[in-house]
Amino acid sequence: MGLETNRRDRDLAIPKYREDLLNAIEKDLLGDENIVGVFYGGSLGHKNTDLYSDIDLRIVVKDDVFEEYRLNKKQRAKNWGRVLFFEDFPLSTYSVAHYNTFLKVDTFYYKVKDIQPSLWLQNIKIVRDTDSLLKNVLEKSVTLTYLPSVKDVEIWRTKFFAYVHALYRRVMRKEIHYALHCLDNLRLSMATGWYMDAGLQPNTFGDWAKLEGNRSKLTEGQLNLLEQWYSSRDTQEILEVVKNIIPEFLRVHKSLCYKLEIDENLETMEEILNMVF
Repeated sequence: MGLETNRRDRDLAIPKYREDLLNAIEKDLLGDENIVGVFYGGSLGHKNTDLYSDIDLRIVVKDDVFEEYRLNKKQRAKNWGRVLFFEDFPLSTYSVAHYNTFLKVDTFYYKVKDIQPSLWLQNIKIVRDTDSLLKNVLEKSVTLTYLPSVKDVEIWRTKFFAYVHALYRRVMRKEIHYALHCLDNLRLSMATGWYMDAGLQPNTFGDWAKLEGNRSKLTEGQLNLLEQWYSSRDTQEILEVVKNIIPEFLRVHKSLCYKLEIDENLETMEEILNMVF
């Protein structure tokens, strides 16, 4: 049985609100001669939207008006519906608008030169492409494959070690929220490792999007491990969960080292982990 809320009727109407918002966006943007490309990423690009999917909007503008459009990003978003609040930084090239329909639009503005073939552009929905820029970039993007680099693995494992050590310090200081934050980052590190080991582009660190739920690319066994690695505020339980994570970390680490032909350096790893356990 699903989670019952008193906002269920509103939630069931979100797909219609999303369609209305998309229509308003496209009506506003597609006639603008300074805009050379408009496309959607995220779940719209992947064609796997669910009830709560937001809109990942990408706008490519002519270079000579880019700054004008960037500065006007909030005002532009108000053309599409009633905005309750924004979250962004004034100097950034993006803006996130939250609407009264419980939808949000993540809008990024790009110069033409910023659009290059990328793994992140393999699944996009193009709605405006005046010079076939997006079509060509999409064609090149879909030929790309992901392989973690030696540098990627080094960053991944050293951050894992750092979170293990930080968690211990926070537990000893009774900084439980901080310790749980470190534990969450250890779980996220494992999801990152699983993705790298499977040849999948990991999320930006800190982003749990689509790592759980029906759209997750993780295996059932991996999802079960994430669920098992739960802890309350009890300090002994927190440390015990970390001990339970380490064998899986060592397994994934061994697999990545084998694939990239790099030294596991087991003696150093044992010394690092034995500082805590």
